Order: sequence, then C-alpha cells, then structure tokens
Amino acid sequence: MSTHDFIAVGLGPYNLGLACLTAPIADLDGLFLEARDDVDWHPGMLLESAHLQTPFLADLVTLADPTSPYSFLSYLKETGRLYPFYIRENFFPLRSEFDAYCRWAAAKLPSVRFGHEVTAVEYDATDDRYVVHARVDGREVTHRARRLVLGTGTPPHVPPACARLGGDVIHNSRYREHRAALRGKRSITVVGSGQSAAEIYHDLLADIDTHGYQLNWVTRSPRFFPLEYTKLTLEMTSPDYVDYFHALPEPTRYRLEAEQKGLFKGIDAELINGIFDLLYVKSIGGPVPTRLLTNTELTEATHDPERGTYTLGLHHVEQERDFTLDTEGLILATGYRYRVPAFLDPIRDRLRFDGHGRFDVARNYSIDHTGRGVFLQNAGTHTHSVTSPDLGMGPYRNSWIIRELTGREHYPIEKSIAFQEFGAPAGMPS
Repeated sequence: MSTHDFIAVGLGPYNLGLACLTAPIADLDGLFLEARDDVDWHPGMLLESAHLQTPFLADLVTLADPTSPYSFLSYLKETGRLYPFYIRENFFPLRSEFDAYCRWAAAKLPSVRFGHEVTAVEYDATDDRYVVHARVDGREVTHRARRLVLGTGTPPHVPPACARLGGDVIHNSRYREHRAALRGKRSITVVGSGQSAAEIYHDLLADIDTHGYQLNWVTRSPRFFPLEYTKLTLEMTSPDYVDYFHALPEPTRYRLEAEQKGLFKGIDAELINGIFDLLYVKSIGGPVPTRLLTNTELTEATHDPERGTYTLGLHHVEQERDFTLDTEGLILATGYRYRVPAFLDPIRDRLRFDGHGRFDVARNYSIDHTGRGVFLQNAGTHTHSVTSPDLGMGPYRNSWIIRELTGREHYPIEKSIAFQEFGAPAGMPS
C-alpha cells in the first residue's frame, strides 16, 4: 500500500483550492477524499441572482498564484464567458457561477476521489503514518499518509428550540429544493439574521402577490446589519491581523469572536436596500402581508400535525415581552457550526483542544501536538478571527499549509500588507 505525503478530507472551496495549488508541485503527493459524488457548494442557496460577498480574485488560487490554470478567469476563458463577465463590470461572481467554477476545477484534478466517506482515522506509530479508512460503494478501503488536512466544513445549525420538531421545517441549506412547496403555504416564516435569511426573504417577497402567503422575517439582531465592507475594516482579513489576533489571550479572542460576527455574517447593503425598495413598490397597492420582527429571539417551537402549523414562542429582547406566532412554513436560516468529526475519535489524544473544547489551532493551522501533522481548514474564528471563513484568505492559508508540507515557501506568503497597526507599537515608551 502506497503512502501519500498528505490526505485531505472534505472538498469544500478550501481543500479544493489546496488540490489546485498542490497539483503543479511534482514532489508533493496528496489525495483528496470527498463523501459526496461531486462538488456541491451550498446547493440549497444557489438562487438565480445571488452572488458572492467577495470579488472574483478571491477564487481558489489567484491570491496565492495569479498564473494558475485553475483561476476563475481561466474558467471563464475556457467556457467562453470571459468577455460577458468583463462587460458586466461587476467584481462579484454569481453564486451558481462560482459553484460551476468549483466543479470545473475538480474535474481537472486526478488527486480527487469522490464517493469516499471517511469512517475512521488511526495513527500507526510504527512508521509515523495516519491510516484513513473510507467506505466506497459499500466496501472498505484504506489509505495511508504522513499528514492530514481537515476540510469537512461546518454542518447546518438547528436551534435547540427546533431540535425535535416534526413536519416539514427546513434549514436554509435545503431551501431551493423546497421552494415550490413553500410557495403553496398560507404563511411562511424565516428565522435568522444573515445573508441567507435576507436572500430567502427577498426571493419569497418577490412572489408574494402571486401566491398570497403571509411572509414573516424574525431576527434576534436589533437591526438588519449590513456587512461591513469598508477598506480599513477589510484590512482585518490580512496576515497582520492574524498575527495580532492569534497572539491574544484565549478569553480575549473568544470575546472578540462574538463581537465580530457582523464583519462576516452581515447582509449586503445592496440587498438590504433592494428589500426596502421591493417592499415600497409592493406597498403602493396597499399593505403588504409581511412582518419584519427585530430584537426577537426564538425560545420554543411546537408543531401541530393536524393543522399543519408551527407555533413559535418568541421573546422581544429589549422589551422583555413574550408572544407567539403561528406559521405553516418554517425556514431556519440559523447558520452553521463546526463539529469535530466522529472519524477523528481514534486519534483524539493526538489533537489539541482549548479551554472551550474547540480545536487549539496553531498559527500554522496545525491542531496536533507535534504542530506539523494535522491541519485545519476554516473552523478557526476563535484563533484566526474573520480570516478563517473568508474565501480570499483561503489561498493564503493554503500557502502556509503547503510550506509546512514541503518545508519550503513554494508560493510567496505576504507577511505584512496593512497600513494600520493592530497592537501597541513596538519600542514605544509605556
């Protein structure tokens, strides 16, 4: 059985970017295992007009290697869409377009294995190798590697109040496949405060006249926060800020993580304005059958199968008042949360965890006690801040990981790009 230099588990944009960036490196042998049968990037939210919140330069490879044949511009050229994209004069690709780009890139990579569901990872101390067991078409296969890169993503989060609800409640990750059925209901409620909630609300609002449903949007946030996209704030997605944030004490990092959600979980200002404009247009003919409830927390939920309705127990945070809302359709746009994969249980003693039970991610993105054996993609907002889920920082992180895998800086890694200083200036009198 051959041994690979590394095995990467999961094929979201970050590990797919790693596959693209390692493909030209002749002396680096990587294997990429994905449980699904193809790249499947947020299929439930591939709405026709939805676009990325980052520009096209934040593709799989460009910010590490602008000459890569796996760039988004290369995809556009090969598919005959480069000039239409140029004429469009919009830096932000459509989400469906980015999904197609990822599929295009994956199809070019011989190192990718689809339909490989990893079931367990063990460590063989006799030759310092990780043994990866996977299920493929009902049979068990085994691969060996010197190192691992974890990119299994963050599964949908369902609030505790809805954990055991019956009926046809959905998480927004399955919105598109249930879209037609939802439109046939008399009332629909969207719970959540971020971009996905806003996109779904806007999509349903557009057809509210045709289908005649009551449409509600419930958010715990005190207002509909726009994604902060000013340039000095964007400098927080920089090597400089990673260095600063990672060096802070753990309690400080966790406090900042909670405070910074608006920096990567807000709504496009253009979409917020578009929702208002659509409400304004529809209100010309009379009141629109919709309610937007801010400062409102979902505390409990029950399902009545005979009536086909949900009763939501809600709490207005600032007024400290409880009330209920009945709805037939229920969409939980409640985000995603990382869970440590069960297949890591056999090597859990080799991995580092912090005081909160989450991975203690080192500056070089390793999570094992050796600091060079197991690396983590994403899932590090508590250690690497807003850079962790940022598509544009994916190539930067992969450049670091590749340096750890090869022992050399194959792709130049920017050290300092920010105009501002995030910490106290060195050498200044106290």
